Amino acid sequence: MSERPTEPAFIALGSNIEPEYHLPEATRHLHSLGRMQAVSLAYQSKPIGDRKQSDFLNAALLLSVSEDPELLRALLREIEASLGRVRTEDKYASRTIDLDLVLLGDRVDPKLHLPDPDILTREHMAIPLAELDANFCHPTTHEALGTIANRLRSDSLRANQDVSRQLSLILSEGEQADSPR
Repeated sequence: MSERPTEPAFIALGSNIEPEYHLPEATRHLHSLGRMQAVSLAYQSKPIGDRKQSDFLNAALLLSVSEDPELLRALLREIEASLGRVRTEDKYASRTIDLDLVLLGDRVDPKLHLPDPDILTREHMAIPLAELDANFCHPTTHEALGTIANRLRSDSLRANQDVSRQLSLILSEGEQADSPR
């Protein structure tokens, strides 16, 4: 029996309930899903809509995975639940962690929202994704992620250096654990 080939999985992370804890903790959990390739900076962003809630911290992670998208989504939901995420009817509600599979190689699957349509309209998603691989082409528009990010870029995002440093350290630890001895 042959092993399934791996493909790049771009995961968007977001939190506005104790994000300084939940983003690094989610990143540690994500290591179990595949080989960590890259992690973006963590950016502070305003909640979508006119909402009276805390700002979000958003980041993105690139994993090399072999799971099919349905299983990968289920595993992301398990990680969310383990970190206290409660899903409600309000898709913009405050949350401990949000983990979204936004790109999986060049797959296009409208049922699974692959690629995630928000990549083309939301700065807080496009910029972290471009940091992972600026030359990766969006599967439907065929634009490089860097091009999309530059089109959406404004001055509204601010990098959170402390959380960004933590995410980078977790990536480094993962690389050391993955390297042969």
